Amino acid sequence: MKQRLPLIITALFALWILGALMPRRDREYAFSAVGRLPVVFNGRLQPFDSLARNSLTRIREKETANLEPAKSWYERPKIISATEWLMTLMTRPEVADGWKVFRVDHPELKALLKLPEPNPVAGEDGKHYSWNQFGETGLKQIEESARNIQENKKDSSLRNAFDNATLGLYEAMTLYLRLKNTVHPQDTVRFAAEIADYQKTIPAGVKAFQQRMTGSGDFDTNALTEVFGHAERYFVTLRGEPPLLIPPAAGGDSFAWQRMGEALLEPSFGAPLLKHLMRVPKAELSPEAAAEGIRTAGTRPLSPAVGHWAAMADAFREGQVAGFNAAVAQYQTYLESLRLGKALTKTAREQLYNGFAPFSKAASLYLVAFLFGCGFWFNFAEWSRKTSLRLVQLAFVVHTLGLIARMWLEGRPPVTNLYSSAIFIGWGAVGLGLILESFWKNAIGLAVATVIGFSTQIVAHNLALGGDTMVMLQAVLDTNFWLATHVVIVTLGYSSTYVAGFLAILYVVLGFFTKVMTADMGKSLSRMVYGILCFATLFSFVGTVLGGIWADQSWGRFWGWDPKENGALIIVLWNALILHARWGGMVRERGIMNLAIFGNIVTSWSWFGTNLLGVGLHSYGFMSGAFTALMVFVASQCVLIGLGLIPQAKWRSFSKASGAAKAPAASAA
Repeated sequence: MKQRLPLIITALFALWILGALMPRRDREYAFSAVGRLPVVFNGRLQPFDSLARNSLTRIREKETANLEPAKSWYERPKIISATEWLMTLMTRPEVADGWKVFRVDHPELKALLKLPEPNPVAGEDGKHYSWNQFGETGLKQIEESARNIQENKKDSSLRNAFDNATLGLYEAMTLYLRLKNTVHPQDTVRFAAEIADYQKTIPAGVKAFQQRMTGSGDFDTNALTEVFGHAERYFVTLRGEPPLLIPPAAGGDSFAWQRMGEALLEPSFGAPLLKHLMRVPKAELSPEAAAEGIRTAGTRPLSPAVGHWAAMADAFREGQVAGFNAAVAQYQTYLESLRLGKALTKTAREQLYNGFAPFSKAASLYLVAFLFGCGFWFNFAEWSRKTSLRLVQLAFVVHTLGLIARMWLEGRPPVTNLYSSAIFIGWGAVGLGLILESFWKNAIGLAVATVIGFSTQIVAHNLALGGDTMVMLQAVLDTNFWLATHVVIVTLGYSSTYVAGFLAILYVVLGFFTKVMTADMGKSLSRMVYGILCFATLFSFVGTVLGGIWADQSWGRFWGWDPKENGALIIVLWNALILHARWGGMVRERGIMNLAIFGNIVTSWSWFGTNLLGVGLHSYGFMSGAFTALMVFVASQCVLIGLGLIPQAKWRSFSKASGAAKAPAASAA
């Protein structure tokens, strides 16, 4: 029976993973269909589902909204999807304003806003608050505080935890307002009727507008006031730069999409005049553009997409399930008629990817596999090691499929930003761990795979809290063959350096704190570290050279002493230093382990630290959370190096009391 347990357990987890790919049926409202609708936000065409998940993650740090936390262990909390939350926010903002979706952790910030303390009976968890709980006074305080911080502390490294918490909440509130006015102004009750009234005012209003602009005679002041009254309302859906909902009339790319305000106002006033009225920078009208705008004002009908969104908004607001689902289906049919097949296919695939959540599932598998691997070390039961191995293999497949899916959706190399680099480094480390386990069947390779795989997923999860992870960064916009090979190979160098460092950590921790380390195990770990460092040196060097070739093509210079470039060079030099120290006999078993642990510091600084400096072409912005985590990690590695420098005679595994075989040349470092 024990021989079959690994396959049975792995099969159960495989069924759990496949279950995530099964289509989910909506209970009432067709939220799955809404989630596939294409929108454009932050310059990227994406499904409504991605917009909702990324926005809610930015505001609440989770992809779901917990409206009513469970008050006791036997009650289930009321949880809704991100799509339902966003649809409610866009069409019934007075309801969404009462939902506790804003996460506020900092005690001083909560005291400033006079937010209630935890009270389970009242449904207050002390972390999440609603828009209504801030009140007008709180909103003004946050806005004023954020502006003062931005003006007086422009250098982000000078900001403390309270400053960063204030700015984070202000950004979340700003995003909330942008989303709230996406479909229509937030105080709209019946959007379709309002649009109909607006269209009735257009002929007379535009005529009066043309007469006023050309000075061709008296104009109807009431008609002009009426049409401008509607225009002033719809400017709200433009000024905050909300998502673009309205597709181009004949298909096209994301640059041709419009916001609702543009789709409503441009047919009445024309694009040149609309920009002028909105006071868009550099939108000064030439006489020719003004004449053309005046002549064409009011000559084009509204996009049919406006009517479809109005029908969906009104039906959802009034609770008409059948009407809402019918409006969604009609809008999908309209989109298909616009030759938006590629866009619809992309959004459907991205929605499936979001629901599958491959990296989250891989992280869960790595954690369970680690527990089974620990079980093997405790009782040396082979079935436990095989179970861990099978689960790691399954997780690696899921991890790989997730990477391929991201590449497919983005049309980019696997590494385009910090989030994707964390995912890829974890993938490379897991692959190396499986290779190690195929040679040394002692669960050490599995420990490497599970710990680094899970840890990098945690890092990626925290990086994803900033919003959309598929947004391109400036430094990698110019993609080509050299970029693709550079990021893949140099990141594999990062991965292998981390693997060597983790094996060294195992050597120190097991040797110092336990009695399981033997001379043979120490030699095995030393050989593993040496072999992987050779691999790491090669890939780091080749990847750095390829990065120079790409930089020469993209930026016109092979090397510019950019902090990121220097970091990559430091990794190469450090790995080469370790190898030369070993070849020259300057360090032996314990010495190479300590140097490999320090390699974790070097790699982490080159991977994260250089991005936080705020200078150079590879600077992705200072993040206090990432900086703090980096410093904590560096401190932990220094502690481990300190333990590694303690003479081995004082290690539990090599002390006389342990009865274990002494390591040869124990004093050599």
